[in-house]
Amino acid sequence: MAESELPRRYPLPSRESHRAPRDLRQELNAEQAAAATFGTGPLLIIAGAGTGKTRTLTYRVADLLQRGTPPERILLLTFTRRAAEEMLSRVERLVGSAGRQVHGGTFHATGHRLLRRFGPSAGVAADFTIMDQGDAEDLMHLSRAEHGGIEARKKRFPKKESLHHIYSRHVNTDLPIPTILGADYPAFVDYEAAIARIFADYTERKAARNLVDYDDLLLFWLAMLEGSDALGRQIAACYDHLLVDEYQDTNTLQARILRAMCRDHANIAVVGDDAQSIYAFRGASFRNILDFPRTFDGTTIVTLEENYRSVQPILDVSNVLISRATERFTKNLWTRRVGGDRPWLVAVQDEPQQTRFVVERILELHEQGMPLREMAVLFRAGYMSADLEVELTNRNIPFDKWGGLKFLEAAHVKDVLAFLRVLENPRDEVSWYRILNLLPGIGEVTARDLMRQLSERGWLLDEFADLPAPSRAREAQRALGTLLTRLRQAPEGDGHVGRDIARIRALYDDLLREKYDTPEPRLNDLEQLQGIAAGFPSRGAFLAALALEPPQSTQDLGTGTEDDETDALVLSTVHSAKGKEWDAVFLIWAVDGWFPLSRSIGNEEELEEERRLMYVAMTRARNHLAVTYPLNSYSSRRGADYSIDQLSRFLDREVRSMMERVVPKFDGLQQTPPEPAAGVDLRALMRGRFKG
Repeated sequence: MAESELPRRYPLPSRESHRAPRDLRQELNAEQAAAATFGTGPLLIIAGAGTGKTRTLTYRVADLLQRGTPPERILLLTFTRRAAEEMLSRVERLVGSAGRQVHGGTFHATGHRLLRRFGPSAGVAADFTIMDQGDAEDLMHLSRAEHGGIEARKKRFPKKESLHHIYSRHVNTDLPIPTILGADYPAFVDYEAAIARIFADYTERKAARNLVDYDDLLLFWLAMLEGSDALGRQIAACYDHLLVDEYQDTNTLQARILRAMCRDHANIAVVGDDAQSIYAFRGASFRNILDFPRTFDGTTIVTLEENYRSVQPILDVSNVLISRATERFTKNLWTRRVGGDRPWLVAVQDEPQQTRFVVERILELHEQGMPLREMAVLFRAGYMSADLEVELTNRNIPFDKWGGLKFLEAAHVKDVLAFLRVLENPRDEVSWYRILNLLPGIGEVTARDLMRQLSERGWLLDEFADLPAPSRAREAQRALGTLLTRLRQAPEGDGHVGRDIARIRALYDDLLREKYDTPEPRLNDLEQLQGIAAGFPSRGAFLAALALEPPQSTQDLGTGTEDDETDALVLSTVHSAKGKEWDAVFLIWAVDGWFPLSRSIGNEEELEEERRLMYVAMTRARNHLAVTYPLNSYSSRRGADYSIDQLSRFLDREVRSMMERVVPKFDGLQQTPPEPAAGVDLRALMRGRFKG
């Protein structure tokens, strides 16, 4: 899918007269200007939280354009499509329409575009179909059934989800499979040979059906760069300058791609914050940003320390917290903002009183004029907000919880997309299997037999209705065959992908109503999906957009803006909150075993990432930060029904000395000295103050 095929969130720029170059340095602070107007060679921008990294990278692109770099020779790599769109929109406002011609997008979207262009010369047909994670797991299941059956009958064998995770981690980190099994799946170490056979079969199945999974987009990009000197030089020569956002989140595979893309020059500028490297579980490598100066000789390092988000007391606590990290680039965040309260450290007796404090403080701030949407409650893991969600519901306080089931993981959405996938790639066995098992009278045996027959006939869609099948399946088979023929013959034009989904729903909606007792919400999802699809020029463009950046909801692919009238509190894991900010932030469950998680204690690397995660949480707050810790809890997750909780090890004495210790009394909040005097019975004090 060409990037021009993506639906636009904003209008194309009008024709404009030549504009005089702007003095970009005058619009930035000294450090931002040094980074934005840097010349040639490798550049590492260490951008602390809230220091304007997006602005700096945007101005870097604008400066390159003003110096005469052709826009199509610049590649801007980000981790979300929206981030790239936002930056290039800003560039356009700075220097004109040339900003729209810069190549910008995610690593995977760029890999996809290059694979469409150069893949045929490397053995990948240009009409390949991209599988989403669910489809990849389903295909892995077929390989598992073929090559893992004997072991599975002996004792527990990894399920398709675990196999796909092992495969993906191996591809993205370059770690050997035995190493991954030993670290993450020790129970399956003895199955190394069987797992290798499954992965080999999975790879062959993808090739035979002209499928690629999400990881292949990066793997094949690197293979084209490294596998053939001539092809590698041709691809690398497409760009004179590379710019990378959130470099601390790159994995080993992405770092190798960047090195190979810079084989004939070293014009690479990356921006990131080692203190916000929190995605090791996705394969991100903390070492990439630390080792960048060694990877690219002659690297210039520019550090951004002036913070435009938080008041100084919040920055002081955050600075001390992260200063304990064993490896880091030294920086000290500061702000020109004056005033601001010290962050609160709130001791509560247990989870119900933690919930009560958070809710009543939120209501208090709301009464003072702070919108709910400008407040967030953050936690280490999703299950930690359960009690709070119940109380918010009881109090009729609206909230949005970030996370949960992604839109594309919903079965009814995947069902409809399967029809489009077989139209684009009739060899897509996974999608065929999904469709056939929806239909009355067709079970697994009949579905496999129909796919076998269709394969023997060259996957010709028009042949499907005439394939021999049991009598119980004939009606459904004819209906599906008729639908596929009509869809294949339907004329293209504006909105035709939406019309395709409307035709599919003429068959599918009745199946959905039979399957679910409450079909209305699912039908509404399909209505929105249909409307979104109408904005794409082709089925291939629509399916590729969904696969490259799976939306959390239909709103993620919509063309409108968020409703400013919606006022709801945000509940979020810290991982999901990265990159966001609020006026007031509540960080709950700041106790050992909860934050940091108990599984990280004893592993130095994981513990350091937990520290960085708490740093990210604290630096989301602009004006108010409250960190709460229950003194005891009831939780079977901790290995016992009851436990005495210990304040998080990250909040050491110096950190605590910079915070305001607060003990809630539910007719108000009582502030206490930074540390209790010797001999005070703190638990007795808590019990007395929490009566009522």
